[in-house]
Amino acid sequence: MTAAGLLVAMAACGRADEGMWLFSAPPAERLVRDHGVRLTDVWLERLQRSCVRVNSGGSGAFVSADGLVLTNHHVAAQAIQKLGTASRDLLRDGFQARTLAEELACPGLELNVLVSIADVTDRVQAAVTTPMSAEEAAAARRAVMATIEQESLAASGLRSDVITLYQGGAFHLYRFRRYTDVRLVFAPEQQIAFFGGDVDNFEFPRFDLDICLLRAYDEGRPARVPHHLSWASKPAVAGDLVFVAGHPGNTDRRRTVAELLSMRDRSVPFQLQTLNRLETLLTAYSQRGPEERRQARADLCGVQNGRKSREGLLAGLLDPAIVDRLRAAEAAERTALERTAGAGPSPYRRIERAQAELDRILVRHRMVEGALAFNSRLFAHARTILRAADEEALPSPDRLREYRDSNRVSLALDLFSDEPLHDAYEIAKLSDSLTAFAAACGGDDPTVKAVLAGRTPQDRAAELVTGSRLGRRVTADGSPAPADQRRTLSEGGRDAIARSADPMLAVARLVDAEARELRTVAEAAEEVKRQAHGELAAARFAREGAAAAPDATFSLRLSYGTVAGYEDAGRRVEAFTTFAGLFARATDRQELPPFDLPARWRRERPRLEADAGFMATPLNVVSTADIIGGNSGSPVVDRTGALVAVIFDGNLQSLAAGIAYDDRRARAIAVEARGILAALERVYAADALVAELMAGGLPGR
Repeated sequence: MTAAGLLVAMAACGRADEGMWLFSAPPAERLVRDHGVRLTDVWLERLQRSCVRVNSGGSGAFVSADGLVLTNHHVAAQAIQKLGTASRDLLRDGFQARTLAEELACPGLELNVLVSIADVTDRVQAAVTTPMSAEEAAAARRAVMATIEQESLAASGLRSDVITLYQGGAFHLYRFRRYTDVRLVFAPEQQIAFFGGDVDNFEFPRFDLDICLLRAYDEGRPARVPHHLSWASKPAVAGDLVFVAGHPGNTDRRRTVAELLSMRDRSVPFQLQTLNRLETLLTAYSQRGPEERRQARADLCGVQNGRKSREGLLAGLLDPAIVDRLRAAEAAERTALERTAGAGPSPYRRIERAQAELDRILVRHRMVEGALAFNSRLFAHARTILRAADEEALPSPDRLREYRDSNRVSLALDLFSDEPLHDAYEIAKLSDSLTAFAAACGGDDPTVKAVLAGRTPQDRAAELVTGSRLGRRVTADGSPAPADQRRTLSEGGRDAIARSADPMLAVARLVDAEARELRTVAEAAEEVKRQAHGELAAARFAREGAAAAPDATFSLRLSYGTVAGYEDAGRRVEAFTTFAGLFARATDRQELPPFDLPARWRRERPRLEADAGFMATPLNVVSTADIIGGNSGSPVVDRTGALVAVIFDGNLQSLAAGIAYDDRRARAIAVEARGILAALERVYAADALVAELMAGGLPGR
């Protein structure tokens, strides 16, 4: 059977409403069997072409023919942060553009809309032949993927990415319409978007207006898009079937037990150690003063979110019931495989050995190639400038994947972003990460010693940051900032870079050889696993005739479930919360942070509480839809494809979703569409925005 046939067959089975399904292989039979719903090609195309992928790591959807995009506040938080100043704190105070002219360009933000999907599995797999070493196979696979992408870009003009599915069992070419002129239209105050803060994060009931409205522009004008979502005329109620379309970041449900145990014992604890350290750093930096708090606010929220998410995943990996179930399933698969397998090490054994190699270099790889030792945007710019010049000398298929020709636009967008950098903040982050590097690898480690150059981490960080010219600096006293040399050095190429005395560029050059060596080792081990997983996927289909949806890969997926409450510790948790619940929660906690209402909400509270209709309006809603990180901002639609909510979180019980789906208590949390409109109308007086949402476009266009 062809790879395309394999994927379609694999989409046919699963349990309950589990699955983050490919739009090219939706669970059509299951939906008819379990819910009596038959999806049409028109329905799927409209939803697919309405969805956007946000390069900050989230999802969204067009909700107007004139490029208006609905996503989460926390998905856009970094962009909102970059637009703020010491005298204009947009995260704290919110933002609303009353006219198109007031919409603010978001530096470095990119939106992608999936236009088409093509199966290129056979071509990618054919590039890897039996006599190749793992290093040669990884290079060959990388080369053919880059070639496919460049051919597609030249033929279509669309961003073209080859997506790996089933851990290497299949490869699809996704073509995207790219928007790099993205502007901020509306954002509520962060305190109402993240009401309850870290205390309520991943909890339910929730009372968050976690929304943001952006607009895509094309040639200086609001983009005219062919597909967008309309607001539902009938709200969702308990028991309704709903669909979620978004870009889930990563799941590991098809990983082997060896890989999952490595996550449990090595990678996830290391991630938690890093996040806990960063949370301490950012909290301390925020306490220096209001401007420092403004600079670190978005990063701190992201770190706290990541820390709590990783804690939930680790709890799942430590749950004997989950691990025992996975062991039993794998043992059965191994037995079935052994009956038909030929000579040579089994795929499971090859994965185990490759995983052991990855475990051996884990800390060093994350510190040096992953740049955890160099936590500064200045270092990120330095590495990109250095490597881009070196990689440019190679044919596109032979380059590191992020420097291929088809990725030029996105790479340049990030490198030349106009985001403001603050020396004190960059020094604090870099000093902390250099300290972590020394602690992890030892103070006598040759690379550690070379990077520190005989100085303390604090002194070295200050020297590197203040001496670098690889970013747009904002000075604390408003004095002229040093000139930004990013573009000059990039355009000057290898000669200009070699002559540069920029200290951050020197550090990037100092560690680059070791970083590349570590990357080569890691990519070779991943290639071994990729080939083995490909064999497992083929064997599973040959044996069972079908399998679950592929693991998430930050590519567009379709999930579904029902609006439903759940039981938690003997109490009933209802599916909806309301604005009345928001005010009650604030009162119950005496409006002490993080349960304090923003000034606007406190001011308007008497008027709002006198409006019974407003108070009864749903604010948040939960469903059994299968989601994971990256789904933030995903539209939730009803059977007709109309918008009923926007995903922003999962509850605590959903945090193990990366390895196991559970529809008993795990829930996807969303901002309800009626709550969004009520807030825009009654709290923010955003009449023009509401009119555009209801009409599906700007007046007169």
